[in-house]
Amino acid sequence: MSPFTGKKVISSEKAPRAIGPYSIAIQAENLVFTAGQIGLDPTIGELVPGGIQAETRQVLTNLTHVLEAAGSNLDAVVKTTVFLKDMADFTQMNAIYAEFFTQNPPARSTVAVAGLPKGACVEIEAVAHLDSKGL
Repeated sequence: MSPFTGKKVISSEKAPRAIGPYSIAIQAENLVFTAGQIGLDPTIGELVPGGIQAETRQVLTNLTHVLEAAGSNLDAVVKTTVFLKDMADFTQMNAIYAEFFTQNPPARSTVAVAGLPKGACVEIEAVAHLDSKGL
């Protein structure tokens, strides 16, 4: 069996670089799969100050830039997974999330985890379609 060659690595100067051996996103046919984003300021590579709300806002801004680099956008997101260090932060995360997904929000799972990279409060990954007009 030959290896799958139908994938394209996505990168963006506006989003944080991967902090490990992975791509920030992969395009496979008409879908984009993002790596989990944490609230890193891409200019300094450190978490933004301000806790769960500031981190959630930065995470979704980072995801926006990753998706734009792939030729997609938040309107084309069909599924997200949210990882929270503390489920008590759910309401605050949800309030910021709602600012970014105002109409027809994607399907979503939210889970509590024991820890996240760099001590982050939240991490979000997404799957998006390349053609938001067709959705």
